[in-house]
Amino acid sequence: MKRLTEYLNSNFIEAANSLRPKRAAQRIIAYVESYDDISFWRSVFNEYESDKLHFEILLPARTKLTKGKKQAMMNMLGKAYGRNMIACVDSDYDYLLQGATATSRQMLNNRYILHTYTYAIENYRCYADSLKQVCVLCTQNDRNVIDFNEFFKLYSRICYPLFAWNILLYRKQDTRTMSMLKFCEIVRLSSFTVGNPAYSLQQLSNRVNHNIKLLENQHPELINECEELKKELTGLGIHPDETYFYIQGHHIMNNVVMRVMQPVCRHLRNKREEEIGKLAYHRQQYNNELASYRHSQCDVAMMLSKNTDYKDAPPYLRLKADIEELLKIV
Repeated sequence: MKRLTEYLNSNFIEAANSLRPKRAAQRIIAYVESYDDISFWRSVFNEYESDKLHFEILLPARTKLTKGKKQAMMNMLGKAYGRNMIACVDSDYDYLLQGATATSRQMLNNRYILHTYTYAIENYRCYADSLKQVCVLCTQNDRNVIDFNEFFKLYSRICYPLFAWNILLYRKQDTRTMSMLKFCEIVRLSSFTVGNPAYSLQQLSNRVNHNIKLLENQHPELINECEELKKELTGLGIHPDETYFYIQGHHIMNNVVMRVMQPVCRHLRNKREEEIGKLAYHRQQYNNELASYRHSQCDVAMMLSKNTDYKDAPPYLRLKADIEELLKIV
C-alpha cells in the first residue's frame, strides 16, 4: 500500500490551496447594519467578485454587539473608510431628505458609503414583479389570482401625495405633524379579500385623502412647496407608481404585502386541495396526495424574507451603478 506522502505532490497541494479563501485578491471590507443585511449585500456583491477582488461583509462592531446604521457609518468621522473599507446601509429617508440632516449629508457626500435607495432591504423583498413567484414557491400553484404589479402601482399612486407631504415635513425637521408611525398607520392595508381587492384600496384612498385635506388646512403655506417637491422627487428617481419602495420597509412587508400575500396563498392552497379531492379515486389516495401537497408548501413570511428576485427593480439598478462607479476607484 502506497504511503500518503506519495500522493502529496505539487499538483495536489496546489489544488488543496485553491480551496482556501483567496489571499492575493484585493479585499474590500463592507460594514453593514445587522444580520439580515449580510445576506442581502452578499447577493449584491457576488457578481462583482473575481480572483482579483473579493468583499468581506462584517457587522459594524467587532468587540461588542452594537449594530445599526449609525454604528456602520461612525468610522466615517475618523475618515477610516476608503478604497478597502466601505459602509453599506439602508437609505431610510436620508436619500430623500437630500442633506437636510447630518446623517443624510454624511451618507450622500461620501463615495465609500453605499445605500439601498429603497427605504430598506425589506422593500426589495417586496418587489411587486416577484410576488407571484413567491406565491408559487409557497403553494405550488401557478394560477393567476391577482395582478400584483398593478395592485401595488395603484397602492403607490394612492399613497404618493401623502408620502410627499411626509417627506416635506421631515425635511423641515417636523416629525410631529406627520410622524413615521402616523404615516404608516394611514397607509397600511386594513383588510384584503381575494374576491374584492379594490375595496382595500378604496379604504386606503379615503384615509389618505382625509389626511391630505387636514394637512392642507393646517399648512396652506406649504401646498405649493409640496407640489415643487414632487417634481424634485421625480428627478431623484421616485415615481408615483413605485412609492412602496420608499415607505418604511418592515411596515410595507408586514402591514401591506403580507396582508395581500396571506389570503392569496390561502386561496391558492384551498383551490389545489379542492382539485385533489375531486381527482382522487379513493380515500387513501386523497390522504396520501393531500399529505404530499401540504409537505411541499412553504411559509409565506419565510419565503418573502428570503426573496432575491428583485435585481431588475429600478432602485437596484441605481445601486449597481454606484457600485460600478466605486470599483473604478478601488
